[in-house]
Order: sequence, then C-alpha cells, then structure tokens
Amino acid sequence: MTYRLESVGEAGLQFFGKMSASISHEIKNVMAIINESAGLMEDLTVLAEKGMPVDPQRLKTHAGKIMSQIRRADEIIKNMNRFAHSVDQGVKSIDLGESVALVATLSERFAAMRGITLNLNTPSKGITLRTNPFLLMNLMYLCLEFVMDMAGAGKTVGLTSEQEKGVGRVRLRGLGEQAEASGRSFPGEREKALLSTLKGELALNTGAGELVLTFSAEGE
Repeated sequence: MTYRLESVGEAGLQFFGKMSASISHEIKNVMAIINESAGLMEDLTVLAEKGMPVDPQRLKTHAGKIMSQIRRADEIIKNMNRFAHSVDQGVKSIDLGESVALVATLSERFAAMRGITLNLNTPSKGITLRTNPFLLMNLMYLCLEFVMDMAGAGKTVGLTSEQEKGVGRVRLRGLGEQAEASGRSFPGEREKALLSTLKGELALNTGAGELVLTFSAEGE
C-alpha cells in the first residue's frame, strides 16, 4: 500500500508540473503575439507622427489580433484555474463529461506535438461521480497519453464519456495496430495505483481500438 501511495503522489506531482509548464508555455505564446502586434502598431504610430500616411485597416487588423489573443489568454487562464482548483478537495461530486473535456483541452498542445487530432464527444446529460477530481484527471491523461502514443501521427483520438447501469465510462478510441505489438506494459504501476485509489477499472480492447475506464456513478 505504501508503494501505491508513493506512486500516486509521484504521478500527481509530475502531472501537475507537466500541465503547469504547458499552460505557461501557451500564455507565453499569447504574450509574444500581443507584443509583436503592439510593436507593429507603435511603428505605424511613429510613421503617422512623422506625417507619413498610415492605412487605418492595418491598425484595425493588429488591434483585432491583440483582442483575439486576450480572449485566448482568458480561456487559458480559466482552464488553469479549473485545473488548479481540482486539488482543493480530496473527494467531491464532479461531472465526468466536464472533467474529460478539461483533460482534452489541457492535452491539445501535447496532441498537436504528436500530430494527433483530439475529437471530444460531449454527453447529452451530466454524469455525476463522487471521486477525487485531480487523481481522476491524472489517470485520464496517462491513459490518453498511452492511446496517443499507440495511435501514431496523423490519426484522430476520440474521447467519449457515457453513463449506463450505475457506472460512468470514459472511452478513448484510436489505438493503432501497434498497440498489441509494441510490447509496452499498460497499465503500469502508476495507472494501477490510481485505479486502486479511485476504485476504477481499465479495459484494453485492441480489436476495437479503444481503452475504457469505468467508475461507479451517482444519480442513476
């Protein structure tokens, strides 16, 4: 049990650090684009002060880019807030679909680096779980990372949450044929430790090309 707890703690720290670094990278990219557009607007202003004609449309274009990036930064920070607050309580009632959507959003940069497209299917109604939201997202990300690795570049990985007969499920579709032949042992110790802590189950169906996580659901 001690080893399991150490595995959960180590996985959690790495997950939090990886996501925090990715979020800060995204914010840095936004700031770089804003800085570039602001610099170009300043150049145009200097030209105008020297009496040279300036196309108002160019100013409008750069201002539009700045506003667009501010909206993007606002969305990134909202997601960062939601992610950070997932550690506020050990166990709480959460919406499974919303947690899957947040993991998908936080993972978009990692997917793009692999040349993979994420396809999120949102459930028509809420799926309530009483669980540890941070550990749940950690487990989902580790599973998504495995599926993306097995899918290969240029592929699409689907994420679906669903509820049936008192259980909530997360389906990750897109396992490539190499999943069975890769020789990679999955789930590993960290995934098993998280599954044990969350009282969840994991099933790999290489024939159907999917990984399925199952948890007890509320409100059925």
